Parts: sequence; C-alpha cells; structure tokens
Amino acid sequence: MNFQIPVQTYLKSKPETLVNFPFNDVSEVYKVKHKMFAILSESKAEVKAEDGSEPYWLNLKCDPDEAIMLRDIFPSIIPGYHMNKKHWNTIILDGSVPQGEIERMIDNSYMLVVGNMPQKDQASILLHL
Repeated sequence: MNFQIPVQTYLKSKPETLVNFPFNDVSEVYKVKHKMFAILSESKAEVKAEDGSEPYWLNLKCDPDEAIMLRDIFPSIIPGYHMNKKHWNTIILDGSVPQGEIERMIDNSYMLVVGNMPQKDQASILLHL
C-alpha cells in the first residue's frame, strides 16, 4: 500500500502550506510562511513496508522529550535523518504507525513552527484553524 498519499493530502491541508523541491525532484519540503515543518522523501535504506514496497520517510519537527518517547514506542520512528536529532523525528511510513498518530505528529510539527513566528504571522494562520 502507498502510505505517502494520505500523508501528502494531510500535509497540504494545513493552512498556508507550500511545497517545494530544494534538494531533488522527489523530496517534498512542506513550509508554512517559508518555515519548514515537514519533509517527505523516498526511502533512505533497504527497509520494506508491510506489503514489500519501499516506504517513504517523513521528517517532522518534535518536542525533544516527546521525540524520545515516540522513538521508544514505535520502531519505525527514528532520530531525524539529516536533521537536528533533538528536534526532529523521521517516521518510516511502513504502515506500523497509525494514520491518526501520524496526523497528530504533523499537527504538532506545524504548530511548533507556527508558534515560533511573529504574532502577526501566527494570527493570519490561526484564523484558518
């Protein structure tokens, strides 16, 4: 099963989200007001999903304490690949993390980024939530 399609749809549903490809043609960088909150990319290792396909990887910003807890709970959540490992997690989209949990982590990543913006930028985004 292709687990990145529902993730892409949910990421794009966040207010004022833009997608670009600064690294290559397949790594999607999701930004709100030019600040990155997610990266969706092809598999970085020879890891297979439950159906035998190569899973996509999703990098999300995360509270440092929660990041460690999530890594302890889910084997497919690892320290952020090519990111600050204290503040970012990588979720291997192999079907082992429930969609609702992935959406919760996306929401948290988005709000961590929005919460660090100037008040006027926050206000324009929060109106749409």
